[in-house]
Amino acid sequence: MNRVRASGSPSAGLIYAGLTVGALVTLVPFLLGLLTSVTSAHQFATDLPLSLPKPPTLANYAGLADAGFGRAIIVTALMTAVIVLGQLTFSVLAAYAFAWLRFPGRDALFWVYVATLMVPATVTVVPLYLMMAQLGLRNTFWALVLPFVFGSPYAIFLLREYFRGIPDDLIKAARLDGANTLDVIVHVILPASRPILVTLTLITVVSQWNNFMWPLVITSGRTWQVLTVATAGLQSQYNAQWTLVMAATTVAILPLIVLFVAFGRHIVGSIVVTGLK
Repeated sequence: MNRVRASGSPSAGLIYAGLTVGALVTLVPFLLGLLTSVTSAHQFATDLPLSLPKPPTLANYAGLADAGFGRAIIVTALMTAVIVLGQLTFSVLAAYAFAWLRFPGRDALFWVYVATLMVPATVTVVPLYLMMAQLGLRNTFWALVLPFVFGSPYAIFLLREYFRGIPDDLIKAARLDGANTLDVIVHVILPASRPILVTLTLITVVSQWNNFMWPLVITSGRTWQVLTVATAGLQSQYNAQWTLVMAATTVAILPLIVLFVAFGRHIVGSIVVTGLK
C-alpha cells in the first residue's frame, strides 16, 4: 500500500518528469545524428537544421566506403578484440592472486597498483610513445595494443572484490578434489564470475572502441587508423561535410548500442553482487 501511494505522490511524478527530460536530452542528439546521416549534403546545407530527410538516402554510408572507412572498422575491431582478450586473461590471473593467494606485501602491492588510477592517462602518453619508438613499434598494430593488453588497475580492482565474495568452501572443495590453481580459476572462479566478466568486457570494449588520443599519437596514415581518428579526419578531408561525419559516427556507435542492449542486465547484476569490502 505504501509503495502504491508513493508511486502516485507528486514527488514521484516530479522524479519521473525529471527522468523523462534527462532521457530526452540524452537520446535526442543521437536521433538527430542518425537523421543527419541519412540526409543529403545538399538538403543539409539548404534546409533548416531540424528538417526531416526528403527522401532518406544511404549515399553518406556509401561515401564512407569510398573514403576507406571499412579498413578503420576492421583495425578497430581487431584492436579491441585483442585488448579485451588480454585484459580478461591477465586481469583474472592478477585478481585471483590478490584475492586468494598469500604472499609477502600482497595488500601493499595491490593498493600501490590501484593508486595508479589517480594518474591521468595523458601523463603517460609521452613516456609510452618514447618506449614504442625506441622499440621500433611506432605506427604498428602492436603499438596500439601493448599499453592496454596486460590488464588494468580498474579491472583488477573490480575482479578482486568480486572474487573475494565467492564462498571459500567452493575453492576448498576443488582443492580436495585435486584441482590446481589453474583448474580452480577455470572451473570455479570463472563460472561464478560470469556477470562481472561480462561487465568488464563491456567496459573494456567501450573504452577501447572510443580510444582516440593514443591511436592518434602512435599511428600515422591509414594503415593502422582506427574509427575515432578516421572520423576526425573526415572533418578536414571533406571540408566539414557533416552528413558524412554523422554517418561515420552512427557506424561507430551502433555496435556499442547492440552490446548494451544484449548484455546490459549483467551490469546491474554484477553491481548488486560485488559489494566492496
